[in-house]
Amino acid sequence: MQFKTIKMIPLAGAIAFAFAGTVSAQEQIVKIGHVGPISGAIAHLGKDNENGAKMAIDDLNAKGVMIGGKKVKFELLAEDDAADPKQGTAAAQKLVDAKVNGVIGHLNSGTTIPASKIYYDAGIPQISPSATNPKYTLQGFNTAFRVCANDGQLGGTLGRYAVQVSKATKVAVIDDATAYGQGVATEFTKGAKSKLASVNIVATEHTTDKATDFNAILTKIKGTNPDVIFFGGMDAVAGPMLRQMKALGIKAKFMGGDGICTEALATLAGDAMADGQVVCAEAGGVEESGKKAMEDWKAAYKKKFGIDVQIYAPYVYDAVMTMVEAMKKAGSAEPAKYLPFLAKVKYKGITGNIEFDKNGDMKDGTMTLYTYKGGKRELIMVTH
Repeated sequence: MQFKTIKMIPLAGAIAFAFAGTVSAQEQIVKIGHVGPISGAIAHLGKDNENGAKMAIDDLNAKGVMIGGKKVKFELLAEDDAADPKQGTAAAQKLVDAKVNGVIGHLNSGTTIPASKIYYDAGIPQISPSATNPKYTLQGFNTAFRVCANDGQLGGTLGRYAVQVSKATKVAVIDDATAYGQGVATEFTKGAKSKLASVNIVATEHTTDKATDFNAILTKIKGTNPDVIFFGGMDAVAGPMLRQMKALGIKAKFMGGDGICTEALATLAGDAMADGQVVCAEAGGVEESGKKAMEDWKAAYKKKFGIDVQIYAPYVYDAVMTMVEAMKKAGSAEPAKYLPFLAKVKYKGITGNIEFDKNGDMKDGTMTLYTYKGGKRELIMVTH
């Protein structure tokens, strides 16, 4: 007797197959890209950003968001640009090829600006949580947005503070030759000069974002006896610079933008940072009414990841939520359909009210000034 062979489908596989078909019929996948430096000297900041994006995606999926009458599952596609413009454009193209619905990033202006052309050409909306160079939103790209103040606002505020509050008359300026560092240093100089024509810029020096030896620059600056040294760059360079300032006996106040304004700066500088010596500004910040919500969010972040927020994670979180709010308003996650709604979105986030001007910049963006005491970051004030 011959038996006919019958191919059996394992029960578990059959159930999984049937379930998958049901899910695909009901659930829409929305892919959101994130790019930041997950490797290199400022990987701690890039990971902070990526964590902010992960937290937003997890919260959205837990809520069960509906877009256009369909339940949505959000997926995060995370890429590493190592704070390098070439790697940044490669990461951008990878996300475009993956047909993401939107992009959050990049962290640095130097990677955000070249990547923005790739997203624009593909029609994919991009929100940077931390790129502050004004050029980013002045290229005429309707896909480019940011949820933080720009260098004109941030650097200018620091320049005015140096003159009006710190009473500086002699200022030295150093930048790290990146788009961010040069931009914030230029705006700082403009801000300082706008309030006191007689302020003297006694030195203008340049380094790189990978440098570790600043003795030659600082020795030249020491001879000018500045009241303030302003550094346009990131904390990974600012920390060693502060150490070398102390070794050379330079006691000038040290100022910088959000790139140095991190919890990690105190560790990177070691015992070289005197109480009140450093004044920095974060491109954003919550006013009194929003403090509890921010503290609660930071506590949830620490519980989830086991580490403290560095600086930008809340802005990444709000950037994701703002993008999704536009999708909900449009009833679609298709970039071309929700982009007009993103341009006119009004979203109340943990970092404050988010609304964009015609260029994609924040309307009435806040800035927070900080100093450091006892190795901890301490609030000076929130301003506009």
